[in-house]
Amino acid sequence: QSHYVACMAAILSQMDKDHYSSYIQAFPSRAELMDFLMETFILFKNLIGQMVYPSDWMVMNMVQNREFLHAINLFATTLTEKFLSNSSFELQLWNNYFHLAVAFLTQESLQLENFSQAKRSSILAKYGDMRAAIGASIRDMWYNLGHRKIEFIPGMVGPILEMTLVPELELRKSTIPIFFDMMLCEYQLTRNFSRFEDEILRKLDSEVEGGRGDEQYKQLFESILLSCCRGHPELAKPAENFVALVTGLLERLLDYRAVMNDENKTYSMSCTVNLLNFYKEIDRQAMYIRYLYKLRDLHVSYENYTEGAYTLLLHARLLKWSDEATAAPMQGSHSPSLHTQRQLKEALYNQIIDYFDQGKMWEEAILICKELAEQYESEVFDYEMLSNILQREAKFYEKILKVLRPSPDYFAVGYYGQGFPTFLRNKVFIYRGKEYERREDFEMRLLSPFPNAEKLKSTSPPDQDITGSPGQYIQCFTVQPVEEAKVRCKNRSIPEQITNFYKANHVQKFCYSRPFQKGPKDPDNEFATMWIERTTFVTAYPLPGILRWFAVTSTTTTIISPLENAIETMMRTNEKIMSEINRHQNDPSLPINPLSMLLNGIVDPAVMGGFAKYEMAFFQESYLQEHPEDAGNIEKLKDLIAWQTPLLAEGIRIHGRKVPEDLRPFHERMEQCFMQLRAKVESQYGVREMVCFEDRRSGRPRSMAWGPDWDRLSQAGDRQVHTEGSPTPKPAPRSSESEERRSERRESRSSTFFGYRRDPRPSVSETPEPKDEKWRLSHNISESSSDRKQPPPSRDTASAQPSAAGLSLSPTGFGGRVKSASKAPPLPRKFSPTVYETFLEQSDA
Repeated sequence: QSHYVACMAAILSQMDKDHYSSYIQAFPSRAELMDFLMETFILFKNLIGQMVYPSDWMVMNMVQNREFLHAINLFATTLTEKFLSNSSFELQLWNNYFHLAVAFLTQESLQLENFSQAKRSSILAKYGDMRAAIGASIRDMWYNLGHRKIEFIPGMVGPILEMTLVPELELRKSTIPIFFDMMLCEYQLTRNFSRFEDEILRKLDSEVEGGRGDEQYKQLFESILLSCCRGHPELAKPAENFVALVTGLLERLLDYRAVMNDENKTYSMSCTVNLLNFYKEIDRQAMYIRYLYKLRDLHVSYENYTEGAYTLLLHARLLKWSDEATAAPMQGSHSPSLHTQRQLKEALYNQIIDYFDQGKMWEEAILICKELAEQYESEVFDYEMLSNILQREAKFYEKILKVLRPSPDYFAVGYYGQGFPTFLRNKVFIYRGKEYERREDFEMRLLSPFPNAEKLKSTSPPDQDITGSPGQYIQCFTVQPVEEAKVRCKNRSIPEQITNFYKANHVQKFCYSRPFQKGPKDPDNEFATMWIERTTFVTAYPLPGILRWFAVTSTTTTIISPLENAIETMMRTNEKIMSEINRHQNDPSLPINPLSMLLNGIVDPAVMGGFAKYEMAFFQESYLQEHPEDAGNIEKLKDLIAWQTPLLAEGIRIHGRKVPEDLRPFHERMEQCFMQLRAKVESQYGVREMVCFEDRRSGRPRSMAWGPDWDRLSQAGDRQVHTEGSPTPKPAPRSSESEERRSERRESRSSTFFGYRRDPRPSVSETPEPKDEKWRLSHNISESSSDRKQPPPSRDTASAQPSAAGLSLSPTGFGGRVKSASKAPPLPRKFSPTVYETFLEQSDA
């Protein structure tokens, strides 16, 4: 073949313009001439595409290209003279010419920027840059078409785009205006240029991903087209919108290409999300779904199954439960068999459930199972599939309670300096870490794509010297998720395995607290001057999501006073005690060491310095005189100290039950310390009695209810909890025996203090429990006597009236009995026989 091409090139080299003219005139008919040109264009295009000679045979390639260029330009003249008029115009012939010319211009052997400087200089000196010559010919031939141009839209958009992307400045300047001419041509005919726009967006995606295009092209495209718009006011606004659209897409495509081939695919995921969000905004669904599956594949390759599930869910949400045909099929080996939207959505949902299962997001998998079950039960009546999906759902509920799920850590990461790509430059992101991932390991993984980046040691936002510098600076520190205040589980006894999930998932706010000293430092009590600077970050989307990180959209900073810091510290300590108690109640086999260290650190005077320091700092009369506005917060802190006592009492009870004999002296020492501490706290801050719940059904774990702990927990579709102050709804008539059984199961539930089981009929020294549907409060018998004086309510709780069951709300939101702090708790008095007989009759009834 190379011998044949060499012979043909030798023959063509002997032909001048007169030879070509005589040869053209020799055809007896116009049809035969057209056939000759068609065959010649096809032959030349095939020879160019096949690369007859090796790439390093520079001289042979250039000789062939020189002769082809000469022939193509002469044939172009023939087209203009004989096949352009209205009566003789041949669309296919012109179309073949344009495709041949573009293929010639874009062939590899003419891309001089890929050669060495010496070879490039040699080619330019002997042959010149043939791309500029053929580009000018293509431009002139396009403008010669006149009103026929519309017939080449959108077919010629792709080849012209491929030509303009060649990295030769003069060629770009001369050919990019063809795009505006295409826009103008279509606009004059249809008052829009939607076909041109759709085609250029589609082609641009594949061309840039294939390696074409650069920042210079984006700037030239924008400046040249905007300049062309100035001469056509009627096209100015839509053309400006189109230019902004294309340049925005180019920016995202160039970012995506820059990181696409990196070994670390982390940033490829970000660029992929930027692209799919762009296509979603401009309503290009096919391209949007294409990048969804690119993102899914990246996640699965990194075992980010949760993120992969959320990604597929975006496609599934576009589909309906109907038998309509699918427009954008699922990518996979089994996709050809999925003809309807229902089939595709069902297949996607099953894949999503598998991914959520692998990512230990069983709560999310349950929601998908419920939707599938509804379809199987009520729409398609496939009870076999209903049985299967319900069994899967049941296993997920079991896993929630029985399988260990560590809460992920979250990290704030800032990329500062002009050396980073545009999608990272001077931005802050919140990252969701992997299971058991240390911050050191995370930082190492973070810095690997940027070996020259410098790690900032400070957590404060950097100044202009860093953000504007040409280098790369990375800032990384741990942040805490901020759980939103929710009401679904308020005042309910819920296993810790359930509540912990919502504390670290579906979170969009994160905070970082930096302590600092303000004013003169007290060497004996640092709590008095310990202020907190708290920065709250809000991300663009909740985590987890389709990425393991999202950009921060807003940042706020607040200052926490020493007293407010003390309140938060006491709240966290009490929550930690309660968490340990619930863990040991739910799982008696847990080791006792963490509980031992926690309790001993609080009750032993040798190591305890907690609220004693708070008393010295905030409970003095001098502090209240200087800060009268803190009176309410001081009451909250006292209330938290008082509520810590019943928590410690239950913790020590559990500790005494589980402590081994060799640690019995340690436990007795802890009990002695607690008795002293309890006497002091109850005499100064009052007696508190916590409420806890227990279900008598076997296997149901017990846990304590604490108002503030549940206030932050809920989920979509919350149901209101009936409280004492709300009107009691009228009970609905029981319609079946199953409803009666459910009612009996509800009545079988009882409550205790910290899990102590009560007998069905109390002794004389005990108070009967009120029969409330939601709360069953146990209280001391002396509280029910008629001559018992109630303590005056504090300023924070004056509006919260105790319920009929004796419930009162503390300044910190605890629900339970609050006894007087003016004196030690009274001893039980003798119970009235009349009251007791009345209680027995009510119980029997």
